[in-house]
Amino acid sequence: MLGPSASDRSITETSALEGVQKDLPGCAPVRCPGLSIPPQHGPPWGLSTAQGRDPRTHSLFALHTVLILGARPPGLSWDVAPVARSRCFPAGRCRARCRPRLSSMFPPFLQNCSATRGNLPRSSGPCPSAIDWRKKGNYVTPVKNQGSCGSCWTFSTTGCLESAIAIKTGKLLMLSEQQLVDCAQNFNNHGCSGGLPSQAFEYILYNKGLMGEDTYPYRAENGTCKFQPDKAIAFVKEVVNITLYDEQGMMEAVGTHNPVSFAFQVTEDFMQYSKGVYTNPHCEKTPDKVNHAVLAVGYGVENGMPYWIVKNSWGTYWGMDGYFHIERGKNMCGLADCASYPIPWL
Repeated sequence: MLGPSASDRSITETSALEGVQKDLPGCAPVRCPGLSIPPQHGPPWGLSTAQGRDPRTHSLFALHTVLILGARPPGLSWDVAPVARSRCFPAGRCRARCRPRLSSMFPPFLQNCSATRGNLPRSSGPCPSAIDWRKKGNYVTPVKNQGSCGSCWTFSTTGCLESAIAIKTGKLLMLSEQQLVDCAQNFNNHGCSGGLPSQAFEYILYNKGLMGEDTYPYRAENGTCKFQPDKAIAFVKEVVNITLYDEQGMMEAVGTHNPVSFAFQVTEDFMQYSKGVYTNPHCEKTPDKVNHAVLAVGYGVENGMPYWIVKNSWGTYWGMDGYFHIERGKNMCGLADCASYPIPWL
């Protein structure tokens, strides 16, 4: 039994949220009176280029409240989140994301993210049957939290470049998402209203560098560009775009090079994910429908089902400590539509 239907579960269950919130230091109870974001406002964690934000959800709330009751429904290969979860951020500010209705939260993505003909260097040998870059060395930075800004594309970008540099040099950097939010607009990115990792890699290449998180910290909101060339610590030599729908190419890239940025379509059920291999027979698979960017850090097989190991940017309270598995080999929810990675300049 899953409790209320998705259409009725628009965070009127405030008592459960308050029960979580009052146990967190520095947090006061938060009420969320059934928020509904109009279609012109893009998802706060997605790739939508729609302009504007609902002031009721901006700044005060981050992503992490998921109010779903129940366990795995029959036939699913993944579990839903069983309880309300939230997080209190530093400085005593309570930022629980009250999950609004999602019936109109994900408008079509307006940018062309596909590479109809990519430039991936093909491998001459076989790919490993499974790989997890987290287990091969200090190559993947900790899961981060994008908060209420639609900056998933920046976290996918920095995560990919951080890993690519670490694999080649042994040095794991923490790079600035905020610089991309503030400065990458000339490359068809839109700060908290969305963007693409491939275009962010191009920005870093032509901008001649990206600063570190310590010198350009994340604020989860749009700001003026404060890039300082003398403080840039990461550089891009070339951007590799994987051909549209070429999931085998993604596997070659992850298996023989480094983690890969990709985008896919998030629907409401994905927000309920807790563990297992996510599948969805109803999501779209075309590049105009993707709305969330993440990072593939490996792949494997579970109970005969091949899957990707994916790093999200919704903090460690979501999913499997901030990660999820998604079915591999079927372009699930368009995950093979917009894949890319940078070759770092060292």
